[in-house]
Amino acid sequence: MTRSDEESDSPNNSEIEGLVDLEEDRQWEDIEPDDELISVTSLFDEAKFADAHSMLQYCKEKYGFDLVQIGKHFDLEYLEFVKLVNYIRNEAKKGNKILSIPSKCVFEDDRYLLPALADDALLFSLDEVTATPAIPSQDIIDNEAQGRGSPEDSTYRNLTEVRNELDRVQQQFRAYREAVDKTLECRWSNQDSGLGLSEGNAQPSESADRLAKDESHYFMSYSYNEIHETMLKDTVRTDAYRDFVYGNKDLFKGKVVLDVGCGTGILSMFCAKAGAARVIAVDNSDIIDKARENVFDNGLGDIIICLRGKIEEVSLPVPQVDIIVSEWMGYCLLYEAMLDSVLWARDRYLKPDGLMVPSHITLFVAPFVDPDYITDHVAFWRSVYGFKMDSMLAQIHDEVLIRDVTPEHIPGSAHPFFALDLYSITTDQLAFTAVPFTVELEESIDSLDGFVIWFDTFFLPSREAVQSLGSDTRTGKWATSDGVAFTTGPAGKSTHWRQGVLLIDHGEAGSQELEKGQTIEGTIDYKKRDENPRALDIKLNWKVKDCSYEGAQTWCMR
Repeated sequence: MTRSDEESDSPNNSEIEGLVDLEEDRQWEDIEPDDELISVTSLFDEAKFADAHSMLQYCKEKYGFDLVQIGKHFDLEYLEFVKLVNYIRNEAKKGNKILSIPSKCVFEDDRYLLPALADDALLFSLDEVTATPAIPSQDIIDNEAQGRGSPEDSTYRNLTEVRNELDRVQQQFRAYREAVDKTLECRWSNQDSGLGLSEGNAQPSESADRLAKDESHYFMSYSYNEIHETMLKDTVRTDAYRDFVYGNKDLFKGKVVLDVGCGTGILSMFCAKAGAARVIAVDNSDIIDKARENVFDNGLGDIIICLRGKIEEVSLPVPQVDIIVSEWMGYCLLYEAMLDSVLWARDRYLKPDGLMVPSHITLFVAPFVDPDYITDHVAFWRSVYGFKMDSMLAQIHDEVLIRDVTPEHIPGSAHPFFALDLYSITTDQLAFTAVPFTVELEESIDSLDGFVIWFDTFFLPSREAVQSLGSDTRTGKWATSDGVAFTTGPAGKSTHWRQGVLLIDHGEAGSQELEKGQTIEGTIDYKKRDENPRALDIKLNWKVKDCSYEGAQTWCMR
C-alpha cells in the first residue's frame, strides 16, 4: 500500500483535531488538556487524590458514602450530580458531613450549580465516574472472538466512540455552563435591583416595586438571630407548641408534617421527636440555612427536609400532608399577613381529615386608661424645658403601640370580636369591616385613653374539638386535658406579642369622664394596606351608650 493510500484510508489530521477543538466562549477559559497534575479533593476533608475514582473509593471506605450508588438510587442526571457534589461540599465547609441523602429536595436548589470548590476537578470527572460501561453488541463480541474484526475496523469503532463520547461531554458541559450563567445572572440581577425580576420582564410599576421591597424586607428581617432568640425565649409561646406536640404523640407518630415558616426549625424538631415519619420545613429567609444545620446537628436529617422559598412557590416532595404546624401569629394577630400563606398551604396540601396546629384563635378588645403614659409620652411635648413642641404631636396617635399592659389599665370588660377557625376561615375573611363589639366599664375613669387588642390561641387534637368551642371561650376559663391554650392578654404572662394599644386622639374637644357601668358600643375594621399587604390598618368607631361621647379613628401598623 502506498503512503497516499494509507492516508486515504486512515482518519485525516483535521478530523482528529476536530475532536479536541472545543468551542470557546466569552468569560470562559479554554478547556484544553495540559501537563498539570489533576488533584481531586475529598468530599469531606482535605485529602487529595490523583483521580476521581480514588477519591470516591476513599470516601466510601472511610465515611461509608457512595456517591455513585446515591446517583443510581435517585437516577440523577449530569446537572443533578453537579448540584449534589456542590451541596455536599457546601455543607462540609460548615462542618456538616452529609453521609446520607434522604431526598433530592435537599440539593435541588439552583444555587448548588455554583461550584463550592474553585477548580473542582471532580465536576469535570463526573461523566467518567458515573457512566455505566457500554456493553458491546453480540455481533462485535462474536467477530472479535473469531478474529474477524480488522485493526482498521477496530480503530474506526474506537474513533467513533471517542467522537460520540466527546460530543456528549461537550453537550453536558455546555448545559452546565448555561445553567451556571443563568444562575449567576439571576443572582447579580437580584443584587443590583433588589427584586426577583427575570430577564425580559417588563419594568415594574412603582407600587409593584414598593411591594417587592416590602416583601424583601419582611423576609430579610427573619434572617437574623435576634428575632428568633426573642421568640424562642418566649416560653408561653414555645412551651405551648412543645406541650401540645409531645402531649399528643399518637397524633404525630408516622405522620407527614408541614412546618410553614419554620425559622430555626424548633417546631419541626418537636414533631420529629414526637414520632413524625417526615417533616417538611419551609422558610423563605436565610434562616433556612441555619435550620438545616440545626436539623443535622441534632441527628434529624433523615426525617426533616428543609426547603427554601415561599410555600406558594416551592415544590413539596409529597402530594399531601397529615398535619400543618406554624407559628404565624403577628402583632394584633394579623399584622404581617403570614396566615394567608398558611391557609394557602392548608387548601393545597392538607388531607381532608388533617390537623391544623394551632387550630383556633380569638381576638379581644377592651378599654384602656393610663394617665401616666399620656403625661410622659404625649403631654410631654407641650412643654419641653419651657418650649412648645406641639409639632412633635403630629401623627403620634396614628400608629398602633406594642406594649405590655397590666390589668389595672383595663377599666372594663373585654369583648371577643373575631374568632378564627383555622379549618374553615378563608383569606378573604381576614379583612373585615363593621364587626361589632360591646364593653362595659367596671370602674369610673377620668378619660378613655384608648383601646387594647390581644388574642387567645388554642391547640386542639381534632376538628370536632374546635367546633365545640364557644364564641366567648377564653383561656382563663378553659381547661381541658385534650388541648393546650395560651393568652397574649394583660392577665396572662407576658409574651413577645404583648398587646396592641390604640391611643385616642381627643383633639380640641378633649376627653370626657365616664362612670362605672356605662357601656361602650362600636365596630372594628381590619384592612390590609394596598401598597403593602403585610401592613395593617385598624379602624374603630365607638359611642358611649346614653351619652353624647363618640369617636372614630384609624391606626396603622407598618
